[in-house]
Amino acid sequence: MSESEAPEPEQPAGAEDVDTDALLFGRWETTEIEYADPSTKRYITVTPIAHTMGRHAGKQFQKSEISIVERLINRLMQTEENTGKKQQALGIVRDAFETVHERTEENPVQVLVHAVENAGPREETVRLKYGGISVPKAVDVGPQRRVDQSLKFLAEGAYNASFKTSTDASEALAQQLIGAADYDVQTYAINQKEEKERVAAAAR
Repeated sequence: MSESEAPEPEQPAGAEDVDTDALLFGRWETTEIEYADPSTKRYITVTPIAHTMGRHAGKQFQKSEISIVERLINRLMQTEENTGKKQQALGIVRDAFETVHERTEENPVQVLVHAVENAGPREETVRLKYGGISVPKAVDVGPQRRVDQSLKFLAEGAYNASFKTSTDASEALAQQLIGAADYDVQTYAINQKEEKERVAAAAR
């Protein structure tokens, strides 16, 4: 048998390198995420890709196919000061995930999923007009809108806690994620959810 036909030597068990392309930010596992709320599971997509270059931007309802991490990053950019600063928002989320892992010793992607599930209001109000009178009416919230509202509250909470304060943006976001995942009513996202549901209950 010639040298070119000789079989390659087998690598010892465990010698292969971990495929960092399959990990979010090269660190966090995204394949074994648990979902506590079956209604929103379809709309919370978890992938190791944090920047899709806007490939879903022109397709209706395709936002649910984007990773929930990238959707959070995009939400953080929706302020006057941060518009279009994708790399800055990526850095904030990456640092926030490191902080979440240090404090909880859990996968920060899992913490984010629990935070989104907990912060989504199940009921809100709309205004119906009867003649010239505007009357509030309680309605159920669809699962896709629940995810949208959760991300909005988490981003707003991080922005309010860090804007013109000594608190770093990544620190503020980590606090929001941990608080929402633990259903802490002192957290902005959970407080907003409770307020919306309280108003809706009064309008039944």
